[in-house]
Amino acid sequence: MARPPNPNPRTLPPVLLLLLLVPLPLGADPLPTEGRLVNSCIQARRKCQVDPICNAAYHHLNSCTSSVSTPSPAQELLVPEECREAAQHLRNSSLMSCTCHRRMKNQVACLDIYWTVHLARSLGDFELDVSPYEDTVTRKPWKMNLSKLNMLKPDSDLCFKFAMLCTLNDKCDRLRKAYGEACSGSRCQRPTCLGQLRAFFEKASEPHAQGLLLCPCAPADQGCGQRRRNTIAPSCALPSEAPNCLELRRVCLSEPLCRSRLVDFQTHCHPLDILGTCATEHSRCLRAYMGLIGTAMTPNFVSNINTSIALSCTCRGSGNLQEECEQLEESFSHNPCLMEAIAAKMRFHSQLFSQDWADSTFSVMEHQNKNPALRPQPWVPSLFSCTLSLILLLSLW
Repeated sequence: MARPPNPNPRTLPPVLLLLLLVPLPLGADPLPTEGRLVNSCIQARRKCQVDPICNAAYHHLNSCTSSVSTPSPAQELLVPEECREAAQHLRNSSLMSCTCHRRMKNQVACLDIYWTVHLARSLGDFELDVSPYEDTVTRKPWKMNLSKLNMLKPDSDLCFKFAMLCTLNDKCDRLRKAYGEACSGSRCQRPTCLGQLRAFFEKASEPHAQGLLLCPCAPADQGCGQRRRNTIAPSCALPSEAPNCLELRRVCLSEPLCRSRLVDFQTHCHPLDILGTCATEHSRCLRAYMGLIGTAMTPNFVSNINTSIALSCTCRGSGNLQEECEQLEESFSHNPCLMEAIAAKMRFHSQLFSQDWADSTFSVMEHQNKNPALRPQPWVPSLFSCTLSLILLLSLW
């Protein structure tokens, strides 16, 4: 017997229709922009501009930053009273918690806003600088197909192999050639060289950049060590005569970008003990360390035969500030957190080439997925389950 038609056909509730139209997140996020940060300083500044009181206070505080000198860790911050009053009006503004990102558009403008407001954050009890960078995690695992190196001799050193992997990647090769040309001996203009170095380490994929910079070498293989040490073109990127380390820091703190990278390094590469425990994860310390390359505080390997790191500066002539200068220099040369982070990354790079190349791409992805921050977010399977339930529900409607 035929089933009689339903005289009152049911319509889908509006909530179900809305849920069906919600797209599921697929793939990785693109490079972060100010719109993708939780509270970028550029967004916060736009909100402040709408509020006349906030806007006036920000402009007044901006004029104060030029008259207030940046103190060293041993000095107190001296702020005029009118600047303190302007800062009080920003206490409840979203500017107080704004951040930036290394790869965002308008990064320098964002950092300018951050350090203008930082004066307001430091009023009252003197607080150590806090990194202006928001840590974002890319969920997409990276791939590096080591089978492309079949053309090389099996005994080629790992620094040469990572250089070849960069050459075989269009973006890495283009960025590397750009700073190689800018930093070449005959065309060396240090500001241009440093700018191209920053562009490489900001725009090249992290695996390629870390592979070039942190490739492991056998202790007796000076050719490999020299290739690693020359990654940043030190003959052009580093000063010809080593300046005083405190003077180098003074120059760095006067530039919003360099100051931000230095504070980021001090935040994430701060050692908690002599065993190499970092205040945060090793990966964040390495990212902060690489962020300094291309600034006035560019560090590099000391020699071709070991992995010791140092700034290109000296503490001679520091006078009463000798101890402060040595602490700054040792935050690079005797930093157990940084040394262990570099050693761990080099061990990982060695393990990549100790396996069968046919399985190497999978191994790299598996290693990254062991990091809890890079695992699929818990709301992804929840959305999948919700969508599946809706499909079953509609089939029975």
